[in-house]
Amino acid sequence: MSVPRLVIAAPSSGCGKTTVATGLMAAFAARGLAVSPHKVGPDYIDPGYHALATGRVGRNLDAYLCGPELVAPLFGHGAQGCDLAVVEGVMGLYDGAAGQGELASTAQVSKLLRAPVVLVVDASSQSRSVAALVHGFASWDTGVRIGGVILNKVGSSRHEALLREALEEAGVPVLGALRRASQVETPSRHLGLVPVAERGAAAVSAVAAMAAQVSAGCDLDALMALARSAGALPGAGWSPAEALSPPSHDQPPRSDGSDAVRPRPVVAVAGGPAFTFSYAEHAELLEAAGAEVVTFDPLRDERLPDGTRGLVVGGGFPEVYASELGANESLRKEVAALALSGAPVAAECAGLLYLCRELDGVPMCGVLDAAARMGERLTLGYRDAVAVGDSVLAVAGTRMRGHEFHRTVIEPGAGEAPAWGVVAPRRRVEGFVQGGVHASYLHTHWASEPQVARRFTERCRTS
Repeated sequence: MSVPRLVIAAPSSGCGKTTVATGLMAAFAARGLAVSPHKVGPDYIDPGYHALATGRVGRNLDAYLCGPELVAPLFGHGAQGCDLAVVEGVMGLYDGAAGQGELASTAQVSKLLRAPVVLVVDASSQSRSVAALVHGFASWDTGVRIGGVILNKVGSSRHEALLREALEEAGVPVLGALRRASQVETPSRHLGLVPVAERGAAAVSAVAAMAAQVSAGCDLDALMALARSAGALPGAGWSPAEALSPPSHDQPPRSDGSDAVRPRPVVAVAGGPAFTFSYAEHAELLEAAGAEVVTFDPLRDERLPDGTRGLVVGGGFPEVYASELGANESLRKEVAALALSGAPVAAECAGLLYLCRELDGVPMCGVLDAAARMGERLTLGYRDAVAVGDSVLAVAGTRMRGHEFHRTVIEPGAGEAPAWGVVAPRRRVEGFVQGGVHASYLHTHWASEPQVARRFTERCRTS
């Protein structure tokens, strides 16, 4: 598996990784290259900008949620057939899961991918000190290869000259210098950047501005040469079909050969501006398990897709669209009726809120006897969890890793049959298992436990 590749990292958050990574993706795509976009960590928003820049699905590489052993295979799956892959890092280069060393850091992912790192440095308040900063990052871990620096927020030509002179002493090449540009800035709110799906033409303009800025300020030929210096990766790319093989013992293949033509149950997956958080591998696993995945928009569609046998409602921003979601009474009633029938329903975070009785006083689907509201504190972090009982997603005792990312609160926080027992960092139960419903605040990555998709699809067939 050999794809030219770069990891775009920074000393800390706020240095301009997303601007540079997205700009590079768009600039190389404008040259006619097939560019594979990736993001380190559990972030759902940046991959939307990456997809807009490349025309390909943005994919996450998370060594905590999926395990280090799946990082390279998932990368290979996304990058198959591409001319270049650009991987945007998370936080600072060496920042990862709290208290667990390098786990889930950009540095770890760069080593797992054997990929050179381009360090994006906010140079706005320094000159010669930039050399000490870059030298420290380049020498901290000899397994991480920093192949160059892109200077961001450079104040003037004189400032740029001072920075370049200093970095000559550090022995790390400068591959670009970018000035401040308001056109590339993206608006933020309580959970980070505003997603692409909510910005429309403004997002297109912002990505175009990023591409223009990067094309003008960076040496694209040198960056491509650096990407080509990455060696081949051992092993093959991840495959959803292979991940689901062999079939689980409780669903043996039919002896009459009819298994290949079994009906494909329709699984409705919520999308649109209110539900933008999803991993592409979830839909791919459902399809590989035999489902027909159909996306719908709870803000606009008044009915579930025809023939819906199961429902997946992922993360997003229902709190921003509560009034519109509440006003779509016909769809809310259909969702409630589907859940009442015992059909499989998997809901994560925003999906959990949508299934509640109300959100900030606005009526939701009423599947769960719980009320949701905006809170004052951000809840953020990785979680180790175990399934408390059997559900449409997992059998009791199944261990999964998840990520929590919300500023809302629900009361009660767990049902009589909780979805998960969270074992780290703090022991508690959370979420709801009710009939065919599995609803939780935890975002999970099904590639780490592919049989979740098989179990869910089989329940759609038999419910």
